[in-house]
Amino acid sequence: MNRLTSRLAVNVIVGLAVLYTMLPVLWLLLASTKNRDALFNSDILSFKDFSFGDNLHNLFTMDNGIYGTWYVNSLLYGVLGAAISAMVSVAAGYAFDKYRFRHKEKLFGLVLAAVMVPQTVLALPLYLMASNVGVVNTFWAVFIPVLFNPFGVYLGRIFSQGYVPDEVLEAARMDGAGELKMYGRVALRMLAPGVVTVFLFQLTAIWNNFFLPMVMLSNQKLYPVSLGLYTWNSQASVSPEYYPVVITGALLAVVPLIVAFALLQRFWRSGLTAGAVK
Repeated sequence: MNRLTSRLAVNVIVGLAVLYTMLPVLWLLLASTKNRDALFNSDILSFKDFSFGDNLHNLFTMDNGIYGTWYVNSLLYGVLGAAISAMVSVAAGYAFDKYRFRHKEKLFGLVLAAVMVPQTVLALPLYLMASNVGVVNTFWAVFIPVLFNPFGVYLGRIFSQGYVPDEVLEAARMDGAGELKMYGRVALRMLAPGVVTVFLFQLTAIWNNFFLPMVMLSNQKLYPVSLGLYTWNSQASVSPEYYPVVITGALLAVVPLIVAFALLQRFWRSGLTAGAVK
């Protein structure tokens, strides 16, 4: 009886947690189907006043269709940046794990210390550095900083310890493989779950990145979706017609993350267990 009660209690807690997580998504989904008047005057949970098609049309035509530009920018910042960042992070973690060099653990300690530093603290120093180089208000001002991820380097080392046995590398060396060839053809294939896991974490971080683009960019054509929707939401208090497009744009903004996690969840789940039985 106690076991049944405990299981029921756990299921209730998990159910409440799922409900708490999904309610904002449900509200966003239903609110995106309302026009401006219905959004404030009708029951948001009802299926009356369905206007999703009109909201979608207004979203991609508002301000000369700039939302499409923001979306493409976010895909470039997020997908391309996360892919490069994952490859760099896993390669660095592999080097920390498999090679011996001076002050290795001290350097890795600096990496761990960098994990503790909030990204908002780095925004002003990054802006000053970008200003000195002359790349403020350019694509590179946002893209280059997201390529380096200390937490990804830490995960890369953990994945290397859990997925790449030293014996396999020694066998590859005995067969005459060079270090780069051994990494590219042997180790990297074993590290695929790690690369995907780091990619997903970094994709989420870049996609939700707000403060760095706000500091670096003034040209709206370079904005990501997060910053673009913020500017529209700021204007909505004066021009209420922005409210439906902001909500619809927010709904579309979560689609790439859902698709990425759905397509890569097999690798992600196996990646999360890296080193668990080491």
